Amino acid sequence: MVSPRPPVLYSGYVGNGGVGAAREALAVQISPVVFDVSLVKSPPTVARPSASVSASASRLCRRRFCRRGIRMANQTLKTTKNHLRHVDSMSTLPSRAGKITGLNAVILGEALASEEDDLVFPNDEFVRQALVPSPKKYLEMYKRSIEDPAGFWSDVASQFYWKRRWAESVVSENFDVRNGSIKIELANYLKDKGVRKGDAIVIYLPMLMELPIAMLACARIGAVHSVVFAGFSADSLAQRIVDCKPKVVITCNAVKRGSKVIPLKDIVDASLIESAKNGVSVDVCLTYENESAMKRESTKWQVGRDVWWQDVVPKYPTTCEVEWVDAEDPLFLLYTSGSTGKPKGVLHTTGGYMVYTATTFKYAFDYKPSDIYWCTADCGWITGHSYVTYGPLNGATVVIFEGAPNYPDPGRSWDIVDKFKVTIFYTAPTLVRSLMRDGDEYVTRYSRKSLRVLGSVGEPINPSAWRWFFNVVGDSRCPISDTWWQTETGGFMITPLPGAWPQKPGSATFPFFGVQPVIVDEKGAEIEGECSGYLCVKSSWPGAFRTLYGDHERYETTYFKPFPGYYFSGDGCSRDKDGYYWLTGRVDDVINVSGHRIGTAEVESALVSHPQCAEAAVVGVEHEVKGQGIYAFVTLVDGVPYSEELRKSLILTVRNQIGAFAAPDKIHWAPGLPKTRSGKIMRRILRKIASRQLDELGDTSTLADPSVVEQLIELADR
Repeated sequence: MVSPRPPVLYSGYVGNGGVGAAREALAVQISPVVFDVSLVKSPPTVARPSASVSASASRLCRRRFCRRGIRMANQTLKTTKNHLRHVDSMSTLPSRAGKITGLNAVILGEALASEEDDLVFPNDEFVRQALVPSPKKYLEMYKRSIEDPAGFWSDVASQFYWKRRWAESVVSENFDVRNGSIKIELANYLKDKGVRKGDAIVIYLPMLMELPIAMLACARIGAVHSVVFAGFSADSLAQRIVDCKPKVVITCNAVKRGSKVIPLKDIVDASLIESAKNGVSVDVCLTYENESAMKRESTKWQVGRDVWWQDVVPKYPTTCEVEWVDAEDPLFLLYTSGSTGKPKGVLHTTGGYMVYTATTFKYAFDYKPSDIYWCTADCGWITGHSYVTYGPLNGATVVIFEGAPNYPDPGRSWDIVDKFKVTIFYTAPTLVRSLMRDGDEYVTRYSRKSLRVLGSVGEPINPSAWRWFFNVVGDSRCPISDTWWQTETGGFMITPLPGAWPQKPGSATFPFFGVQPVIVDEKGAEIEGECSGYLCVKSSWPGAFRTLYGDHERYETTYFKPFPGYYFSGDGCSRDKDGYYWLTGRVDDVINVSGHRIGTAEVESALVSHPQCAEAAVVGVEHEVKGQGIYAFVTLVDGVPYSEELRKSLILTVRNQIGAFAAPDKIHWAPGLPKTRSGKIMRRILRKIASRQLDELGDTSTLADPSVVEQLIELADR
């Protein structure tokens, strides 16, 4: 057992502002893993076996992720030469502005090549108590994770509870996915309805406590949950239902988003009608009555299919035998967007994912038993899976918040931080920039003294937003874990370890234990030293996904064939002279202007560094001379009017920071940007507006504010 105390999921509700004391505390004690990090020869199945993959696919998997499950590196830290200098003794980097003294913050034997102004140091007090307090400790752990991955991950796995201990680290074993005082009546209810190991369950819930409860109940009985973000349209939900064919759909009658009430059950009803037309019928729709949003009397109902959670689940026993599963049995399906428009069903198995998320959580956030952790992500996305429900398996206390972090005012987040004494705050750059735009006063009116570690996820965070997050929110004392990872990777791949390294605003820093990132050119050749290119990963890691459900060929084609011998992330990346990694965004967000490859994130960062620019999004458009031109959507700070002088000033800022070749060809004034309810900017829509393909905008129903699109179209020629 790892948990020293029962973790509690607090639920703060807009409307009552309370913690919901009557709501049950959850002991999230998920046991670890004996794992096989190899890609399976046949994709794991959900409910019914899928077609076996071809012999060539099997060979590809064996070649890619090595025989016997783990690539046993027999050389020294070969890949680290591109990002670390391995030496034998510590030296001291001078303090910054006299604030930091005695901090061992350099790579062994020599100072970092960067000027001090490029670096942000953890304070001495934090370093003294950090799990990884120095570059030397990081190097020791990272070196072992590469040279002896079996031993390294076996030591990690030994901290968890097992049904029986593994014989060797490459053998898949059975283990308990969940053990503790969770509300397991739901698990018993699902079993009573005929749900068995391998069956799919679709969960369409907002951030109620019932969402992680449902996920963990599925894990207990071996069912495969597929959480669909409760902002998706009925058509999008139906598409996922048709693909995974669930036995049960779990939802609630309604949810409040700000001052609006969204009838989720109506959306589910429409999706079930659509899925039935495509040959997939669902027997049970378990509906939680969210009284703060809507009474059950106002909810549409289909007798025989629809069941109220509160009427049936509490009647079931509070004990439930676990379903012991193999390490490679499926844990969940999570659909993510694809370049073709069809969602990809990313399938994660149980063992390696569990150990990897728990371990990355522990070290990237420097977790202590006294910490109270709040991740603002919705469980409909991978961040909510890995770092709300499954990552805090170390016994962490987790805050669950149903409302909007900027409603009823932009100080809502810091009110919650003070109220629940949050120590670790993990959020997206979009929210950081939004709160930054609203002004410091909404932050500084709250103490935030409990905060210890900040985190960023979802997209590269521009340096100006990073510094505001660090200086204003964190009072220049809280290190920021700027994490890079993906739905497919399961957990953090490149991330700072608080206390180990000085940070560079906007850089994800160095790879996590066991991860071997490489940067390759267009021909797939590895590039050493300071460079830019395509980010790939060599060898395997425990949290890697195993297939795209029902489409293993697409899995191979998308991730392994672009650069044979590597996992291709689809992201661009640069590595600086000190070995720090800088993510530049998706490769399709890289613009080729007159032969110059320009990352949109780089241009956006330059634009938002202008004091009158609150937010920016850049896309590429066809240009008859340059091939592609740079089209920038710019949102100004409140109260600043659009003007020709300001347009010229913004362009000059980019020219000065990057170069004349990166200057935007068009500045499009934007009152707001089209974002999903999770805060992701819909660049697909921006590209269509920029190229004036207004009849090809596609579905805008998932946007937080669809009216933004109309405003952008009206301002297109200003």
